[in-house]
Amino acid sequence: MTWLRREPLSVLLLALPLALLAYGLGWGDLWVFSGSALAVVPLALYLGKATEALAHHTGPRWGALLNATLGNAAELIIALLALNRGLIELVKASITGSIIGNLLLVLGAAMLLGGLRHGIQRFDKRQAGTNAVLLMLAVVALAVPTFLSEPLGPPQSLKVEALSLGVAGAMLLLYGLYLLFTWQQQPIAPEAIPLPGEAPSWSIRCSLLVLTLSTGGVVIASELLVGAVEHVVAQLGVSEAFLGVILVPIIGNVAEHLVAVQVAMQNKMDLSVEIAVASSLQIALFVAPLLVFISLWVGHPMILTFNRFEMLALGVAILVTSLVSFDGESHWLEGAELLLVYFIFALAFFLHP
Repeated sequence: MTWLRREPLSVLLLALPLALLAYGLGWGDLWVFSGSALAVVPLALYLGKATEALAHHTGPRWGALLNATLGNAAELIIALLALNRGLIELVKASITGSIIGNLLLVLGAAMLLGGLRHGIQRFDKRQAGTNAVLLMLAVVALAVPTFLSEPLGPPQSLKVEALSLGVAGAMLLLYGLYLLFTWQQQPIAPEAIPLPGEAPSWSIRCSLLVLTLSTGGVVIASELLVGAVEHVVAQLGVSEAFLGVILVPIIGNVAEHLVAVQVAMQNKMDLSVEIAVASSLQIALFVAPLLVFISLWVGHPMILTFNRFEMLALGVAILVTSLVSFDGESHWLEGAELLLVYFIFALAFFLHP
């Protein structure tokens, strides 16, 4: 457990009892939201590290599958609790924000800082091309119900729900084929390889304990966070779209974001690109369609229709990322370009009513 004591973000765990105290004593929803949001950061980090430690024990193939399944667990938990409360638009916004955040913010920061330190960096051109095609297929799949559902009838009509469920099923199938292809072509997936000096040394029992405790902590913090969202939106005057697209994805994935930037600065651009893009693929092809089916079970049906601005952001993020990655090279200017596109979208969502 030495790693736990040495991790600087551990201090943010104190935010969870403070959030509970703020909730119990009625300090206000802003305090509850802030405390729970800060608490999610180290909890998500521990959840990811516990997953890596278990992957270390299961071997590279099963480890890659375990990482692919639990890679965005914190975001999935937040989305599930928001879905259970009927905050469907927040869930959709968080899906959009997770994808564009990974592609523009994380990859942009990695390319910028890595390029400033090492100049031109190179990564697997073939894998980048495969990922770009999958991302384009994902945005096409999301665009079909978004733009074609309106002529079919009202949002909750049988035809619209059938289209959404059919597209969601196809996306899950595509994600399964992607995992199978990765399994066959890449016996040791980059995301399953521990970083130098950070190789997990926990036992299986310790890993399971940390996984259980961190998952429970994320559930508690997420419940507080989601419960305060509507009041915070009213108090601060920001839109629910801004919270979902910008804040929630950063909160749930900040640890993974830091790792992607860190390895880029170590001149391991292959791994950095894989972390950012694989996370986006998982959100688009696994988390989003899975939430469609879960929404039927919780009684708040969610269909895969996004507003036009969200689809524009997704399309531009995927297009720009594909253009800068197709040649298998990156430099600091490309990173700056991605970051500026993200800033433009963040500003637009902040001002969006």
